[in-house]
Amino acid sequence: MATTFSSFIFLLISSLITIASSHQDQDLVVNEVNQRINNATRRNLGYLSCGTGNPVDDCWRCDSKWDTNRQRLADCAIGFGKNAMGGRNGRIYVVTDPGNDNPVNPVPGTLRHAVIQDEPLWIIFKRDMVIQLKNELIMNSYKTIDGRGVNVHIGNGPCITIHYATNIIIHGIHIHDCKPGGNANIRNSPHHSGWWDQSDGDGISIFNSQHIWVDHCSLSNCHDGLIDAIHGSTAITLSNNYMTHHDKVMLLGASDGYTQDKNMKVTIAFNHFGEGLVQRMPRCRHGIFHVVNNDYTHWEMYAIGGSASPTILSQGNRFLAPNTRFDKEVTKHENAGESEWKNWNWRSEGDLMLNGAYFRESGSGGSSMARASSLSGRPSSIVGAMTRTAGALNCRKGSRC
Repeated sequence: MATTFSSFIFLLISSLITIASSHQDQDLVVNEVNQRINNATRRNLGYLSCGTGNPVDDCWRCDSKWDTNRQRLADCAIGFGKNAMGGRNGRIYVVTDPGNDNPVNPVPGTLRHAVIQDEPLWIIFKRDMVIQLKNELIMNSYKTIDGRGVNVHIGNGPCITIHYATNIIIHGIHIHDCKPGGNANIRNSPHHSGWWDQSDGDGISIFNSQHIWVDHCSLSNCHDGLIDAIHGSTAITLSNNYMTHHDKVMLLGASDGYTQDKNMKVTIAFNHFGEGLVQRMPRCRHGIFHVVNNDYTHWEMYAIGGSASPTILSQGNRFLAPNTRFDKEVTKHENAGESEWKNWNWRSEGDLMLNGAYFRESGSGGSSMARASSLSGRPSSIVGAMTRTAGALNCRKGSRC
């Protein structure tokens, strides 16, 4: 049923966007895409409205039996990464051992042993735990890391790498103080280990991977990026995360010269960009990026930036400019003069600008393709309510999360 529905949605988007390319008013066609998808999606999910306006949370958080129906979470994704299955329909794997990390020969019961398996797995945790990895955690495809109901931290060492993988869900964990790893052998499947060069020290590094959803995680203070997606990665949604105390928050696109990232599509929704952040929320290259209903309460240099002509639609966000800056511009066009970046399609729709914040628009369109991510922006006036519980949740079994 799920595969059939996903195929229907894909065909619907493809056909209507094809019509849009020759239509005199592309926005009308894309609005039709959004309406049909949203209606079909709610029917398919058995939409449970808890009244927050956050479609991810309203889909599952009002279910007091979430702990016995964990895999329903996979039906609640939105945006470009909405088809990320994770370990849906796979068995439940319970992590019991937080401290015995062996990068070459993972020990059963550890997180590393779980994520390298070839089969789909829905990975949960027996109790609260702090996991300090000895090297990067290389994830195999069709995995969900589900931290609901316990307090799980990954930090103070190398963190998570999604490398040539597909269908990954990471939900409800704390990721912080991540450090470079590598220059070592690391196992990435039960049948293969190999040499990995030094990593950058990201919280979550996504490399040439597709159908990725990172939701309700708390991220801070890593060596490089909190979440970076590069080298041909696409179909990604980053939602409901709480990010704090970091310089270069989020890089989407490897380099100006890496044109394969023109296929990148990322939805960034319902996140809270909080205290101690400096820049890159996100920094985009080449692809299509829908930045929708996020709360920006802190930034020191800029909030949204990019280079190499990305398409960016900023929709229904709340931007509170810092008192420390004379220039309160939200945006930064990088590595190009105005004669070039004025043609990049960067649009602001319904954003709430506070304390002098302003968004410098460029280009003449491009928002249509971003809106076709199947996520319709809510009014910026309710962003506070939609993002109030961003980050890892304090869920208790037997009650609403």
